[in-house]
Amino acid sequence: MTDQHHLLLITTDQQRFDTIAAAGCPWMRTPHLDWLCDTGIRYARAYADCPVCVPSRYSIMTGRHSFRQQAAFNPWNPANIVRSATLPALLGAAGYQTRAVGKMHFVPERDHLGFQHMELLADYYRQAARHGLHPMDTGLGQNEMSPGLATVPEHLSLTRWTAERSVDFLETRDRSRPFFLWTSFAKPHPPFDPPPAYWELYRDATLPEPLRGDWSARADDVPAGMRRASYSLNSVDRFSPERVRQMRRAYYALVTQVDYALGHLFARLRELGLLDTTTILFTSDHGDLLGDHHLGGKSVYCEGSAHVPFLLRPAPALLRDAPAGGTVVDDLACLVDVLPTLLGAAGLAAPDGLDGRDLLADRRQGRPGRDHLLGEYQELFGILDGRWRYHWCAEGGAELLFDLQADPGETRDLVRAGGHGEVLERCRRRLAAHLEATGNPFAAGDGRLQGRPVRPLTRGGWPGFHSLAEPNDVCH
Repeated sequence: MTDQHHLLLITTDQQRFDTIAAAGCPWMRTPHLDWLCDTGIRYARAYADCPVCVPSRYSIMTGRHSFRQQAAFNPWNPANIVRSATLPALLGAAGYQTRAVGKMHFVPERDHLGFQHMELLADYYRQAARHGLHPMDTGLGQNEMSPGLATVPEHLSLTRWTAERSVDFLETRDRSRPFFLWTSFAKPHPPFDPPPAYWELYRDATLPEPLRGDWSARADDVPAGMRRASYSLNSVDRFSPERVRQMRRAYYALVTQVDYALGHLFARLRELGLLDTTTILFTSDHGDLLGDHHLGGKSVYCEGSAHVPFLLRPAPALLRDAPAGGTVVDDLACLVDVLPTLLGAAGLAAPDGLDGRDLLADRRQGRPGRDHLLGEYQELFGILDGRWRYHWCAEGGAELLFDLQADPGETRDLVRAGGHGEVLERCRRRLAAHLEATGNPFAAGDGRLQGRPVRPLTRGGWPGFHSLAEPNDVCH
């Protein structure tokens, strides 16, 4: 039906913002993400409000900040979900056929939360076992960051399965209804185990070195609260320079594997006559620090872990008043914007009281973007205030301040440099007001922040060990 408007949401897991060639990263091999940049809108300043898997998925599904719903942790509490107001539920009520393929990370695992049908990572592993295949057989845990190689051929990998099951839906869907498909890749989340062909693509590539700052020259210089998760999950601070390079090579290879899998998906969209009537939104739940500042993984509100790719390609046939392809937008965007933006693209009104914004409507109507954005994960807090990035760790009360315009790598801490007292005080007041409004115990109640003493750091917490005896939705 020519009047149908379809929606395709594509997410990766743990993909940082600087992993797309067309976005200024020439070491990357990402022709299909480049195509999205060239034919759509790239939001250059898009962030996870809580850079951890489950809270970010909560933000995507509800259009609300996870810290407002007591979801700023893994796993979320399903009691905090208004089931009739999730993105798939709202679209399903409007007549959409809704399908989820890949990693959802819902709790309980098989809770559909508004989707009419889901195919999960556990389904892939069950199918693989029936055919005698042993993917994820490296022995590496789901948070370990030592590099490995895939143990099944690329065409039988989880990444390819996610693309193929998405294609199968496009080919077998109910053609009397528009569709909403969430294609959710589990990579480049650890384990970093690319197929050998993708590993080889980066053999001679010149890859960026990890960032170091005046506050992170040595691992011990980094505030304890920022080191805690990395020490517990992956101990990247102990990696040799060569091991870090191999880790990064494997990570970039996994991003390219996802990109090439998208080529299959985009080809079938075109061949089935759906490309011009489908709005595509690509993003990730959070990034990965990859050794920046001696840290690995996520949770910290640094650029490497909180700044995500965010590419929006409006359906050309139905949104001719949208910005031209190749547009780059510098307004602050957030994962909570996914729900209202996709609803708006479908011509549907978003529920009242959302934290997210309809980004396309903002552009069409000339509305100003956000002036700041808050980030929160347990005892780690961040504020993006125009050009300024402020970090506060409740553990020890450590503060960092960066001028992202002059110092996008967060290498020069302006707290220790001095001379930015007005900016620093504004950020403190903004964060204190937020903590007071949300009933956070780290608010002193009089406009001040109230930290707590530093605890001893320990290692060996949860490297993410999972065998395949009981496959689940977090086996990557």
